[in-house]
Amino acid sequence: MEKSAKIYVAGHNGMVGSAIVRKLTAEGFHNIITRSSKELDLRNQVAVSEFFKTEKPDYVFLAAAKVGGILANNVYRADFLYENLMIQSNVIHSSYENDVTKLMFLGSSCIYPKLAPQPLKEEYLLTGELEQTNEPYAIAKIAGIKMCDAYRAQYGCNYISVMPTNLYGPNDNYDLKNSHVLPALIRKVITAKNNGETSVTIWGTGTPKREFLYVDDLADACFYLMETYNEAGLVNVGVGDDVTILELAQLVAKTVGFDGEIITDTSKPDGTPRKLMD
Repeated sequence: MEKSAKIYVAGHNGMVGSAIVRKLTAEGFHNIITRSSKELDLRNQVAVSEFFKTEKPDYVFLAAAKVGGILANNVYRADFLYENLMIQSNVIHSSYENDVTKLMFLGSSCIYPKLAPQPLKEEYLLTGELEQTNEPYAIAKIAGIKMCDAYRAQYGCNYISVMPTNLYGPNDNYDLKNSHVLPALIRKVITAKNNGETSVTIWGTGTPKREFLYVDDLADACFYLMETYNEAGLVNVGVGDDVTILELAQLVAKTVGFDGEIITDTSKPDGTPRKLMD
């Protein structure tokens, strides 16, 4: 990518998008274009088409998505499927119509089967049933991967798909109704400490394992892949190590100085037993 290249980062206010903007800025790129969801509704095909016709970006990082934890994914199933399909379809198709040089689609490790062998290899995609609680989101992300591959096969588009593991870092979402596990734990534990509570309850058995990657490290990987990788299919990005949810909760408690009890609520779902990227 030339330093003067026009680069559109979709989802720049989110955790991943903002990290990518920081990385590009640090690398000396000075023609980065962004739009907030209020300025440009990526679910609106006409609006997205007009934006691309006007701006004509050279490169696109598609980091915009409707995201959330187990609760939000399970309750708002139609919203997660519909909104993510619309966002992806509009951005990918408009990129094709306006001759974008290269597009990167950001997905999630939830695309893999619930009981896939560990660590997760790219070839395990579509080899078994998905985790039920976030199936709509996973299906949307799988569709995004296949859409990138289809546009590559039919039109010769250089569209790549990157699947990061669980992330943490600046601009994360700490809303307990729709956040991911780590920010939810941080908020729960800090709230308990500030309120003088003697315990914190976490969902499930606490035994599922999760891998965590700092979002700026993901941005480094995305920049490298955008510069060097040009293949169909998907690429996993992770750190190669994981931790149980209970261990994570205990680590958060130790870090913030909360010495109360961590209680597991086994009436709540665990989600996928393990998600370690290869």
